[in-house]
Amino acid sequence: MTVTGALRESARALKAVAGDAAGLEARLLLAHALGRDAAWLIAHSDARVDDAMLAEVRALVARRAQGEPVAYVTGTAWFYGRAFEVGPDVLVPRPETELVVEAALDDLRAKALRGKRPRVCDVGTGSGAIALTIAAEAPGARVTASDRSQAALEVARRNARRLGVDGRVRLLAGDLEEPLLPEAPFDCVVANLPYVPTGDVPAKPDAVGFEPRLAVDGGADGLVLYRRLVAALPRLLAGGGSAFLEAAPATVPALAELAARTLPAAHVEIGEDYAGLERWVAVTLPEEIR
Repeated sequence: MTVTGALRESARALKAVAGDAAGLEARLLLAHALGRDAAWLIAHSDARVDDAMLAEVRALVARRAQGEPVAYVTGTAWFYGRAFEVGPDVLVPRPETELVVEAALDDLRAKALRGKRPRVCDVGTGSGAIALTIAAEAPGARVTASDRSQAALEVARRNARRLGVDGRVRLLAGDLEEPLLPEAPFDCVVANLPYVPTGDVPAKPDAVGFEPRLAVDGGADGLVLYRRLVAALPRLLAGGGSAFLEAAPATVPALAELAARTLPAAHVEIGEDYAGLERWVAVTLPEEIR
C-alpha cells in the first residue's frame, strides 16, 4: 500500500471518533509510525508502506478508534512549540493552557525589568508542561513544581532532561501547596488543577476518559482543590505576587468570586482563551502582604 492509500484507510477508520480531524490524525499517526514528518508524507505520497509497517499503523489507528487520545498513542504532545512526553499518568496539555503560561511570562518579564530574579511555582505540574516551558522561556526565573503523583513527577523529570532545563527546575512530591511552603514566598504561582465537576467527568470512549481521574476530577463543583489553593496564596506568594489559575469556562466566574471573597485586598481579573471563553483567573496580592 502507498502512503496515500494508508492515509485514506486510516482516515476512514478514524472518521467516527475524530470527525473532521480524521485526516489530520491519520497523518500524525502515519508520520509517527514511519518516523517521518508531514512534509515527508506529502513529498513521498507514492512511497510504499511495507506489510510490517502497515500492521503497526493499523494498530495505532485501532487504539485511537477506541477513543484513546492521539497524544497517548504517539507518546508525545506539543506545547508552546516543544514536544513533551505524555502517557496515561499525566494530563495531555491543552492549547488554551499556553495562554495562561503567556500571561505568567508577561508578569515575570515585568518583574525582571525591575531587576528582580523571579521565583515561580507550578502546583500540580503533571507532565511539567507549564513549569518547564516557563523555565525554558524565562531562564532567569527559579522554578519549583509539585505533584502528588509520583508517576507524573517521573514523566516531568524525563521531560525536564529532554528539554535541557533539569538543572533549573525543582520537582517536589506532595499535595497542593504543602511541599511548596518551605520554599515560599514565590513571585508567581501557576496552577492547572483538576477542575471538571465530578458529575461531568467523561467516561471512555471519550478521550478525557483515558486521562488520569486524579488530574481531571475537581469535586462536586470543580473548585474543591482551588478553594484550598486560594486560601494558601497569602502563604505562597510574596507581596505583589500573582497567581494564574486555569479552570473551565463554566467555573471561572465562581473561581474569580472565590478569590475576591477570600482575598478582598487582592486584584482579581479573568482571562480568555483562543475561542473568547473565560479560561483563567489572575490574582495579584498587594505589595504589603508581607
